[in-house]
Amino acid sequence: MTRIDDVARAAGVSTATVSRALRGLPMVSETTRRRVLEAATRLGYIASPSASRLAGGRTGCVGVVVPRITRWFFSTVVEAAEESLHEAGYDVLLFNLGGSEQARLKLLHTGALRQRVDAVMMISMPLLAEDFAAVSQLELPGVTVSSGTPVPGWPSVRIDDVAAARDAVEHLIGLGHTRIARVCGKSSDELAFTTHVDRQDGYHAALRRAGIPPDPALEVEGPLDLAGGVAATEELLRRGVPFSAIYAICDEAAMGALTALRRHGLRVPEDVSLIGIDDHDLAPAIGLTTVAQPAAEQGRRAVETLLSPTAPEGDVLLPTRLIIRESTAAPRSTLG
Repeated sequence: MTRIDDVARAAGVSTATVSRALRGLPMVSETTRRRVLEAATRLGYIASPSASRLAGGRTGCVGVVVPRITRWFFSTVVEAAEESLHEAGYDVLLFNLGGSEQARLKLLHTGALRQRVDAVMMISMPLLAEDFAAVSQLELPGVTVSSGTPVPGWPSVRIDDVAAARDAVEHLIGLGHTRIARVCGKSSDELAFTTHVDRQDGYHAALRRAGIPPDPALEVEGPLDLAGGVAATEELLRRGVPFSAIYAICDEAAMGALTALRRHGLRVPEDVSLIGIDDHDLAPAIGLTTVAQPAAEQGRRAVETLLSPTAPEGDVLLPTRLIIRESTAAPRSTLG
């Protein structure tokens, strides 16, 4: 299947220029426009209904919906998406729900989106059964990012959270750890959404594959942020159960775990190994071993799927990779 970046390579221009040229927007020379059109024709690049609706939109604006813009992952995705959309000639209207259920309901069920934008990007949005009819009634092209809930007719750009969690825990197991705690993530947290469930499943799968029975006493739930990581690790230490490593389901929670461990005079990795998922901007500074996800690339690829006349249906899975730093090592002892 021909993609917009295939046309861009063939024409020797950026994907944003391809989008502008095919949509007849200004700021593209006639020579470049002809080269893009020739490349698109040669490669069989045919407009899809979603791309056509976006190209013929009234507002020139794409709505980007996030649960909380203050979180690292969301802000990184939004920044990359916004840059790509601006390059393609679109404005961005940001809907930051701030964790408010009322804001979510108002946005999805009052027609506010349909009246103000030509397309929608939803980032880690927890959609309930009653929301799907409302989203369908928008009659807008859209894409989801990091979402385990598929929207009919919308492609999704994400990572395999189960595999990312499995890789993180298998790294600890490979070092010799068998008492591995899991901190953070809870089903009632709007930021966790399906991420919590998938990264929990990956943790359990890695343990069982190694013949290690999961121990509920080693799992402490909490918000997916630094404060949640602190509280969950404090609770883990209060329980007094033996462990030699902590798997935090995101880097911000891992930073909280590190803070709590240091408060108790525990060294990482000498006393406790610690691993997260994300590769947060601060992860290298604190030497955190993590499974990196391409947050900015998810934003860029999401825009590409919106602009692409041959946008895929279903999931676009981007790869993750283990980055080993100073926070993990072979166990020297087991706490508890």
